[in-house]
Order: sequence, then C-alpha cells, then structure tokens
Amino acid sequence: MPILSAGIPAPDFTLPDQNGNQVQLSALRGRKVLIYFYPKAMTPGCTTQACSLRDVQAELAAHHLVVLGISPDSPARLKKFEARDELNFTLLGDEDHQVADAYGVWGPKKFMGKEFDGIHRISFLVDETGNLIKVFDKFKTSDHHQVVLDYLASLAG
Repeated sequence: MPILSAGIPAPDFTLPDQNGNQVQLSALRGRKVLIYFYPKAMTPGCTTQACSLRDVQAELAAHHLVVLGISPDSPARLKKFEARDELNFTLLGDEDHQVADAYGVWGPKKFMGKEFDGIHRISFLVDETGNLIKVFDKFKTSDHHQVVLDYLASLAG
C-alpha cells in the first residue's frame, strides 16, 4: 500500500499505549496530532528521535499538539522505553502492524545486507478535524523534532 498523502482523512485506529490503555485517534479531535512511526523501541536511532521529541514537549504543547509514537513493540517494551528515557508522550503498540499498513509505512526494508519487512520512519500531522495535513518523510532522527516545530511555526504564520 502506498504511503498516505496530505489532504485526506487520517485513518482512525485504536491501539494500546505503554500503560495498556486503549487510545483512539478520533478521540483526539480538536487538537493537532503528530503520529510518528518508528521501527523499534530502545534502539539507537529511535531513542535519539524519541528523546528529541521529549525535550521539546513544551514547545509542541504550545501548538496544541499531541504526540503519538507508534511501533510494532508490545506495551511492556514501550513501558520500559518510557521509563528508561523518561519519555513524556504516548507510545502505542501496533504489534500486528495493521495501523502501519493502513498508513502505508509497513514494507520491505534493507539493513546490513538483509531484507525484511518493517516500519519505515515516517510521520504524519493530523489537524484538529482529523485530516492529514503534512507527511514528514525526509529527516534525520536527530532533527525530526525541529522539522516538525518549523512546520508548526509556518502554520502559525
């Protein structure tokens, strides 16, 4: 399935968070939502990306933005990730990768000469009405937070 593009409604989903609570995207209407897909909790690149988002949480909140990190990890692993790195946003477990499939971010990857299926590191910005308004697919794990903040600032005018 191709990666979703801006200008369409964000597919709704319900996934368990790091505390085992069910989180539904449509319940967050009225706020902007950053859905960021990442391959695996507690790996170097994913930790860099998560900690950078953690460190700018106040700035993101000033834009009325909710952060949802989605990976194929179990809620128990996500809880360890949250505790280890003192993360201050919601992590969701998509163990059967149905949400990743719906957003077009699950597919073939290559790492160290091996091919496998997994999550591609792509983020989606959902507006207050539930529509996708931006797809972030060109960034480094270390500057993802700044790319998002820059875009939010451009919306504010």
